[in-house]
Amino acid sequence: MHLISTRDSLGTPNTYCETLLTGLAPDGGLFIPSEYPQVSQWELESLKNSPYTNIAFQIKKKLISGDIDDVTLKDLVENAYTQEKFPNSVDGNITPVRKIDKNLYIQNLSLWPTAAFKDMAMQQLGQEMNYELTKRGENLTILGATSGDTGSAAEAAMKGLDAITLFMLSPQIWMSDFQKAQMGNLSWDNIFNISVDGCFDDCQDMVKDLKNSPEFSHLWAVNSINWGRISSQVPYYFSGYLQTVDEVWEEIDVCVPSWNFGNVLSAYIAKKMGLPIRRLIIATNENDVLHKVFSTGVYEITPSSITSSPSMDISKASNYERLVFDLLGRDWAKTEKYMQEFADKKTVDLADYWVSVEDLKSQGFISWSSSHADRLSMIEWVYEVSKTIIDPHTADSIKVSLELRDPNIKTICMETALPVKFEDTIEKALGFIPERPAIFESLEAQNNEKAFQKMWTDREQLKNFIEDNS
Repeated sequence: MHLISTRDSLGTPNTYCETLLTGLAPDGGLFIPSEYPQVSQWELESLKNSPYTNIAFQIKKKLISGDIDDVTLKDLVENAYTQEKFPNSVDGNITPVRKIDKNLYIQNLSLWPTAAFKDMAMQQLGQEMNYELTKRGENLTILGATSGDTGSAAEAAMKGLDAITLFMLSPQIWMSDFQKAQMGNLSWDNIFNISVDGCFDDCQDMVKDLKNSPEFSHLWAVNSINWGRISSQVPYYFSGYLQTVDEVWEEIDVCVPSWNFGNVLSAYIAKKMGLPIRRLIIATNENDVLHKVFSTGVYEITPSSITSSPSMDISKASNYERLVFDLLGRDWAKTEKYMQEFADKKTVDLADYWVSVEDLKSQGFISWSSSHADRLSMIEWVYEVSKTIIDPHTADSIKVSLELRDPNIKTICMETALPVKFEDTIEKALGFIPERPAIFESLEAQNNEKAFQKMWTDREQLKNFIEDNS
C-alpha cells in the first residue's frame, strides 16, 4: 500500500512520512491509500481486551505500510498515550464505552489533555512529526484552522517543540469562552493564535489559499485534511467496537457528530478495513450541509449560522473529497471536475456523475440533523437515564441515533468533548453547571486576549504575519 492524491492522473505513489509533512497534495488533492489494508477476524479477536496502545499500534502500522519501523512506531504510540496525559484511563483503556440505554452506547474520546476528541489524533501526530523532523534535521511551519477544539488540541501537542512553529486561525465570535481561553493560554514562543473576522470556513479558505501558492506550498496542514490525523483516528473505532460486541463478527452502527467529515471518514476507513460496521450515521446540527449530501446527493454551500454546537457550524466539508474519489470509481479526472464544479457554482449534484443516494446508503451512510431544542432535550434525557452529562455535539449524535437506529443493533455514539467546554448550554438543559475537573478551574480568568493576533480575511496580511514570525 502507498498513498495517492485524489487529483493525480499518474497515481504517483507517496510514502506515509512524505504526506505527514505536506498535508495537501501538490495538485490540490487529498492523500488516500492506494488500497485499504485488511484486518482479519482472527486479528480482531486477538485485540479484544487489549490496551488502547496495542490496538493503535496494530491498526496504525497497517496504514503506514512500514514507513516507520515497528519498534519506533510502538514507542511513538506509547509516548502519545501515556498515563500522565490520559490519567483517567483504566487498565490502559483511554476511550471507554458506556451503555446509555438498550443497545445505545457512548464512546468517550476526550479524557484529556484538552478535553476534546481531537487529542486522540493530535498526540500521535505530534510524536510522529517530531520523529520525522529529527530524522531529517529539519524545521516545520504549520498553518491550521479551527472551529474550536482542533486549535487547543494541536497547540497542546506541538507546544515547546523546537522544530515546529504553529499558526492557528480561529473565528473571532464563533467559539465558547472556554475554547478561546484554552487556546489563549496555550500561546507560546512557537504557538501563534490568529483571530479572524469571519467564520470557520473563512479560516479554512485562507489556509488552503495560502498553501496553494508556490511560496507557501511547504506549509503543513494541522487540520483534519492531513492523512496523519485521519489515520490516527481509525484505531479508536476498533477499540469502541471491541468493547461493545460479544462476538467479533457482530455488526454495529456508529453515529458520528460531523462537520469537516474527518471523524466519520475514519469510521468509513475502519469499515473498509473489515471492521463490522453496518451503518455510518452522520449527525449534523442546523448547519446541515452533510445531511443534504447524504439525503439528496446535492453538495451545496449555504450560509452557516451560530449554534449551541459550534464546532459543527460549517458550510462545507473538506474531507468529503476523499469519499467522492471512492464514489467516482477512484477516477481522478471525475473527482477534479466534481470539486471544480463545486468551487465554481457552490453546488454540485452526485446524480450528474451517476451516483445516487442509494449508492451512498450501500456504502453504509445515512444522516439526520438536530436542533438547539433537540440538544437540550438529549442532554436532559441522557442525564435522566444514565447520570451521564454530555456536551452539545454528542447530544446531536444521540438525537440522530434515536431517530435512525435499529433497536436490535448496537449503536455507538461518538462523544467529542467534555461538557466543561459548554457550560452555558449544559446549565440551560440541566439547571446546573457540572463540576469542573481541577485542571480547568478558573481557566477563563487566566485568558490573555493579547495572545490573539486579530486579522481580517486578508491573504496578504496573513502572509506577512507568517513571514515576520517564522
